[in-house]
Amino acid sequence: MQEMITLCGDNCLYCPRYNAKNDEKLAKVAELWNKIGWSNGILSNDEIKCAGCSSHKSCTYKLVECIKKRNVKKCNECTQYPCYKIKDMLERTEKYKAICKELCSKQEYDLLSKAFFEKETNLLK
Repeated sequence: MQEMITLCGDNCLYCPRYNAKNDEKLAKVAELWNKIGWSNGILSNDEIKCAGCSSHKSCTYKLVECIKKRNVKKCNECTQYPCYKIKDMLERTEKYKAICKELCSKQEYDLLSKAFFEKETNLLK
């Protein structure tokens, strides 16, 4: 299976946001993000559209800035991996996982799980 792993271990090929290529799908992703608390309200299609990790002005984990500073492409290439930022990210991911398990349908959860909840395994590849 082909993979497209982000700097923090997400798998873009399963990401609903990355895969939303039309207005209807983007709107559904915006609703899902709001439902699980990943956004404050329903985002517009332009706001929810994936533009890639490095395009973020601010990574919630502060990893985009960190890899640029350390001149690596992914966190697992850094000599300080796993650092406190990675440990914090993994702890937060476990909290998100529990929230999604409670609020999402099985189909939504399975998709989010493949996209976002296998970070540690993906970073070791």
